[in-house]
Amino acid sequence: MKIVIVGCGRVGASAAELWDAAGHEVVILDISTSAFERLPPTFGGSAIRGDGTDEDVLRRAGVEGADVFLTLTEGDNRNIMAAQVAAEALGVGQVIAKINDPVRANAYAEIGIATLCRTGLMLDAIDAEIGLPPSGLPGLQPSIGNRHPGGEHEDQGDRARSPSDVAAPGAPVEA
Repeated sequence: MKIVIVGCGRVGASAAELWDAAGHEVVILDISTSAFERLPPTFGGSAIRGDGTDEDVLRRAGVEGADVFLTLTEGDNRNIMAAQVAAEALGVGQVIAKINDPVRANAYAEIGIATLCRTGLMLDAIDAEIGLPPSGLPGLQPSIGNRHPGGEHEDQGDRARSPSDVAAPGAPVEA
């Protein structure tokens, strides 16, 4: 399975490491080269320096052929923008955006982007530990709405990727 992750923080790096070790093709993007220091020396996927909200960067990273696209940065706006580009312009079928705000997480799920809301997940974990019922806030919420077509982006077709666009396993490249 080809998995693309935007954001090489603790969660993104851990996910990339686990899925790479399990034999999946993993591409991870971050705007900071130093973020890739979180990846182990054994990481065999591609680490690409670039903005995950930039359609050209995502195309060069090979997002169009991805099975799964996750946005795991600290910013809700950046995450939803990257998720929308992947889903609407690049046609990735399984897109999940980390959204901290439970109200926004629900709204984005309604427009066709699955959301992961750590606020709801954390509160439910705390409630379970102390014996309270679940919070009712969204945790992992599947896409419950329909995405609209990509419009002008749908007719652009694939663009060729040069070898310099994608990093050798373990080496970050600027996109």
